[in-house]
Amino acid sequence: MRWLDLAVIAAYLAGITWFGARFRSSQHSLRDYFLGGRTIPWWAIALSIVSAETSTLTVIGTPVLAFQGDFGFLQLVLGYLLARVVIATLFLPAYFRGEMFTAYELIRARFGPRLRRLTAATFLILRALAEGVRVFAISIVVSVIVGSGETASIAVILCLTLFYTYEGGLAAVIWTDVVQMFLYVLGAALSLFLLVHQIPGGFAHVQAVAAPLGKLRVFDFRLAPPAIFFSRTYSFWAGIIGGCFLTTASHGTDQLMVQRLLAARTRTQSQVALFASWLVIYFQFALFLVIGVCLFVLYRDRGLPPPAIGDRLYPLFIWQNLPPGVAGLVMAAILAASMSNLSAALNSLASTTVLDIIRPLQMLRASSAPSKAGPSSPAPSKAGLSSPAPDDASLLRLSRIATLVWGVVLGLIALLARHWGSVLQAGLSIASIAYGGLLGVFLLGLLTKRVRENDAIVGMLCGLAAMLYVRFATPIAFTWYVLIGSATTFLVGLAVSAFHKKDPA
Repeated sequence: MRWLDLAVIAAYLAGITWFGARFRSSQHSLRDYFLGGRTIPWWAIALSIVSAETSTLTVIGTPVLAFQGDFGFLQLVLGYLLARVVIATLFLPAYFRGEMFTAYELIRARFGPRLRRLTAATFLILRALAEGVRVFAISIVVSVIVGSGETASIAVILCLTLFYTYEGGLAAVIWTDVVQMFLYVLGAALSLFLLVHQIPGGFAHVQAVAAPLGKLRVFDFRLAPPAIFFSRTYSFWAGIIGGCFLTTASHGTDQLMVQRLLAARTRTQSQVALFASWLVIYFQFALFLVIGVCLFVLYRDRGLPPPAIGDRLYPLFIWQNLPPGVAGLVMAAILAASMSNLSAALNSLASTTVLDIIRPLQMLRASSAPSKAGPSSPAPSKAGLSSPAPDDASLLRLSRIATLVWGVVLGLIALLARHWGSVLQAGLSIASIAYGGLLGVFLLGLLTKRVRENDAIVGMLCGLAAMLYVRFATPIAFTWYVLIGSATTFLVGLAVSAFHKKDPA
């Protein structure tokens, strides 16, 4: 135990929790709680998008990729840029036609309530599983700090994050994201500086050792037979094509990201935030990959065996090699990344649960119940929740309760995630399974007019079935999952719609 480091970590946890909870006073409606009142500047949204894309998985998992391989992961990040072009030109104009609170209100407006519930439920399952892996990743960091995998320590992180998310809503999430992003990038830069100084010859020696071994290679243009081509996780083609589809799904259909884009003041600011976030993301991944290569050279020079669990590589170096106080700061930075992503997930899970599941069911019951006062009130506009719901206060209370419930669920899933392999690839592959069906449905809604709700439901179910087969019965890399799932969903939905009788003129 190093008490100075533990004191730094404790001070950070207390400070960020206090900072996030201060936003409670501004939470008066669902618009405030789930969209931050739409008063948040584009640059804060951009940094929040980066924080939402980043988690403990990124911080501890990305250096391992370079330690064991090369810089090929950056090919996937190039696909992220192409996806942002698609989202800015195709998705955001549709989202900003009305004041929407969730991504799945667009599905209701185009297809109907049943498909809205299906897509919302798919997101809830997908996000809960993927976020459970991220919560488990916290235990890796905690085990390095306290010498064991105490679940009590993980529970503390969960409870503190739950507290300020429960109190402050999306505004607290975004502004704590901004603080935490600066902290973990600063921590990574500081650890890289100290790491290079521990290597005789510095960065020149790192290049001299790593370059001949291919550790600095970024692009892999190799073509091969399909069985090999589609099983390579990080190639130029998998990165550009697979990365584009993966990010189009995650940033265009996943409420975790869409919620931030909807919180912008205007569509233009949302688009600017989206592209600005890519610049930071590229820098961030490059930074963690460089750390991984430097660790490879350090271990090689010293003749040290790598840790049995690869994901412990970076946290172990920090805790064992950085000066007291500095190690605590960098460990706090890693915890910052996990809390940032966790708070975002809790708020998006709560918003989808309340606005896409509970609220429509309440409205359905209200419309079917006999009214003593006469005709029922008008239905909400097709574009979304453009006017305050009459039960806004009760829904706000339900939103906070939903936040607490999802916190418990994520904690339970984290206990099951210990046997799912590498945390980074486990998180990405879980997300990719369901993203294909979601993206396929959104593309059917945005690019076709003939496809109806039942057609899209059949397509989505076929897309999910195809992805389960691909995941468990083939060696295909996860980078291709979203392309396969979305193509299956889109083509099946389109094919089923061809059997419709033509509408009378």
